[in-house]
Amino acid sequence: MSSEKYDIIEFLTADEIENKNAMKKQNFNSLKIHGNKIYTGMRVGGKHYWKYNGGRWYEVKKAPDEWKITFNCIKKRYNEAPNNSGAARGTKYHWYIIADQIAEKLDANSYLTTMRGFKYKIGHQRPHWRNFSYDYPEQQSYTQKVIEVLERTISQLKANML
Repeated sequence: MSSEKYDIIEFLTADEIENKNAMKKQNFNSLKIHGNKIYTGMRVGGKHYWKYNGGRWYEVKKAPDEWKITFNCIKKRYNEAPNNSGAARGTKYHWYIIADQIAEKLDANSYLTTMRGFKYKIGHQRPHWRNFSYDYPEQQSYTQKVIEVLERTISQLKANML
């Protein structure tokens, strides 16, 4: 990877534009199938473009080449969500992110930072639930889900599929 600037390009393909009406018929909470997995939420292939204004990144160096990070920010949609779409207000999502970060020094106090990678849904918590989905019986635990993501990522990396 080089530290070139990455532009956000085409978000809707011609096929997606043509099928827009068909896509609207499936709402956020409809059961969907992808491969052998049944799920709800945004359809596979759906796209978001977010603005992260005023984010705060905090990091602590733990070893010569290891940092512990925390990032806090309110993210906003680039385009407004359709009325009555998406998850209920107060829903929480737990994601596991695996990414490359390229930081190019611009001056003494500034870096152009680009992060590219993958995020995996580990769990969710509906507003009326006490816990995340992975804390309920008959669900994979948080640890099991993260191990599954890491093992799959390692396999894909070894096969040059990433």
